[in-house]
Amino acid sequence: MRKMSFLIKEWIMISFLAALVLITVPADVWPSCGSANCFLVTGTQDGIGAPGKMTLDISYRYIPMDKFQRGNSSTNEVIVPKVDFKNGVIVPDHHREVRTINELMQVDVIYGVTERFSLQFSIPLMNNRAHEHFDEVGTSDEFFTRQDGSSGLGDIRLTGRYALVVSTRHLFVLGGGIKLPTGEYKLNDSHGEINEPTIMPGTGSTDVLFSFFYDYQIVPHKLDTFFSGNYQLTSENDLDYQFADQTHFNTGLNYLLSEKVSVSGQLNLQLKPHDTFKGQNVPSTGGKWLYVTPGIQVQASDHLGLYTFVQIPLMQDVNEVNIVARYALAIGASYSF
Repeated sequence: MRKMSFLIKEWIMISFLAALVLITVPADVWPSCGSANCFLVTGTQDGIGAPGKMTLDISYRYIPMDKFQRGNSSTNEVIVPKVDFKNGVIVPDHHREVRTINELMQVDVIYGVTERFSLQFSIPLMNNRAHEHFDEVGTSDEFFTRQDGSSGLGDIRLTGRYALVVSTRHLFVLGGGIKLPTGEYKLNDSHGEINEPTIMPGTGSTDVLFSFFYDYQIVPHKLDTFFSGNYQLTSENDLDYQFADQTHFNTGLNYLLSEKVSVSGQLNLQLKPHDTFKGQNVPSTGGKWLYVTPGIQVQASDHLGLYTFVQIPLMQDVNEVNIVARYALAIGASYSF
């Protein structure tokens, strides 16, 4: 118990100090992540696990969204449509966004089946979204509300990864899997109507996942570079709403400072067209974004690793208008046994 208590205290202390260091990097604006977690490469979630061993990865992400964006420029206000599921129409200019605070917690379980093949089970345990906006915009009934947020379990993912190439300097991994509609996607807002799809814990659709990961050891066990990408092929849910397919590309460097501490820097690109409702594009959904992500990882013991990342936008181009985030903070721990 004493050892476990010490490790917990050590994790909190290291994560807090790392966050303080990384937040000093200048930040301007950040694109919206919609209903999904922001993407980044943490290491434990992209490579291959040791055969017969299991890794438990727990991550927490905090994403405050309170900046107004039109295309790739800032704007004074963001008025977005409403998807009226009851009447089957998109209501334009329905509500004025104020802010959304996202708190996301995910558990990833990775098991090494063989030396080249691993299975991963990802469970978004917490998807809390505190949402504020002005409703009934432009009418005499316009009012402010913070009652239309959502929370709950997200969509579970099951993926497999196979290492095609494993050598001293090279690792090339292909992956594929499925996302299941386990999260709530029909939660009601304060009016008793189905809430905004993009802030729901789940999507209501079964999606197919594809990925690749390549790592090259520039200086073995000291400096390496990586390239990765993933594609999510979505399907329409039973509300006739379809989240757009998503494409992600990542590249970066990892440098081992000492036996237990490594630092990293990565670029993350996300491409997402409009969502659709009954075959019609939903305005103010999708866009193109590029982020820079500094991070630090600490090997606290032979089994326990800790990490902290901060994502900062370099480029953002939302479709029509939307609220965007200034930054995103991610802290996590991985335990292998």
